[in-house]
Amino acid sequence: MGIRKILTDKDPALHKVCKIVEVFDRKLHKLLDDMAETLEKANGVGLAAPQVGILRRVVIVDTGEEILELVNPTLVETSGEQCGPEGCLSVPGRYGLVTRPYRAKVRAQDRFGEWYEVEGEEIIARCFCHELDHLDGIVYTQVMQRFLTDEELEEYE
Repeated sequence: MGIRKILTDKDPALHKVCKIVEVFDRKLHKLLDDMAETLEKANGVGLAAPQVGILRRVVIVDTGEEILELVNPTLVETSGEQCGPEGCLSVPGRYGLVTRPYRAKVRAQDRFGEWYEVEGEEIIARCFCHELDHLDGIVYTQVMQRFLTDEELEEYE
């Protein structure tokens, strides 16, 4: 396993649409393992492959109980609405006000190509939407209402 460099929002790779994963091999497994280690070191909740320079439809999400590996994920259902602070490992130190669904269900493949569905609420739903946006070249700063001040961010915490 290894720590990968996280690209910042100025990098053109973060603004490109990722390709579908068709081969489920050791190379993909290493990417997933490296992404998990990188996410842990960065103390984040989610990480998408383009954030580490790989333009493939791969995402990991730390639910607090497990690391979800989402390969070729799609949102299949959302409901409700939440508006709150959102940050990104590719936009260090900045937080924006973003509206997302309160609940989201994702259909994805695991590291072996098996399909499954998973759903989450609140921060997990926010993370699903945020990370899947990365796969389409969208960074949260493109969908936020505005950046939050330090004082506003403290109020949310």
